[in-house]
Amino acid sequence: MNRILLIDDDQKLGELLKQYFNQFELQIVQSLLPSEGLQLLKRDKIDAIILDVMLPEMDGFEVCKKIRSFSDVPILMLTARGETSDKVLGLELGVDDYLPKPFEARELVARIKSLIRRSKKSASSSSGKLKSGSLILDTQLRAAFLEGQNLNLSTHEYELLKLLMSHAGQSLSRDRIMDDLRGVDWEAYNRSIDVAISRLRQKLKDPAKSPVFLRTVWGEGYCFIAPVEEVL
Repeated sequence: MNRILLIDDDQKLGELLKQYFNQFELQIVQSLLPSEGLQLLKRDKIDAIILDVMLPEMDGFEVCKKIRSFSDVPILMLTARGETSDKVLGLELGVDDYLPKPFEARELVARIKSLIRRSKKSASSSSGKLKSGSLILDTQLRAAFLEGQNLNLSTHEYELLKLLMSHAGQSLSRDRIMDDLRGVDWEAYNRSIDVAISRLRQKLKDPAKSPVFLRTVWGEGYCFIAPVEEVL
C-alpha cells in the first residue's frame, strides 16, 4: 500500500481522506504541523505528499522548499489561491501538481495515483546513467548529480532533463516536450516548461565553469548542447 503524507492542519479533512483513500489502497498519514511532517518524511518511506498552502509555523511554499533540499518525492499542493503567480512560485520551488480547494476527493486520488505511477515508471523503465562532463543523471535513482552533489530535482525537472539529455544536440520545441512528456501535466500552467528550464539552468551552474548545458534556440525550443554518453 502506497503511503501518502498529508501536511494539513485540518484534522477533520485528514480523517475523511484517510477513509476515502483506503478504498484505493492508499494510506494517508497526516501531520498537523509542518515540522512533524518533515521529520516523518526523513524517517519513513513516503510515496507522495499532499501539502496545504496555509499552515501554522510556515506556509506550504516554505515547506516545499525544505522538502526539496533533501527529497524528490512527488508533491501535490492544495490551495485556495488561484493566482498564476502562486502557481509559478510553487513550480519554481518544486511542486509537481496543484489542486484548488474545494476539490473532489476522487480527483485528488486520481492525481496522486498519477504522480506515483509516473515516479515508479520512470524508476523501473530505465537503467544506467547519462553523463555529460561533471553532470551525471542516474536513471535508477531518478536523480542528477553535479560535481558529486545531488541537485534534488523535482519530478518535472528530472523528466525534462532526462528528455533533453537523451536528445543532446537536438532542439526540442515546447510542443515536442509536452508530447513526449504527456504523462506530466505541463499544460496546467502556461509557463511550466519555461519555469522548469529556468530552475534547471540555476541548478546546472557548474562551479568549475564547464560549458553551458542548456541553450534556448529562439523560435525553435530548447537544446542540451553538451556531449552526452551512456554509462552502464
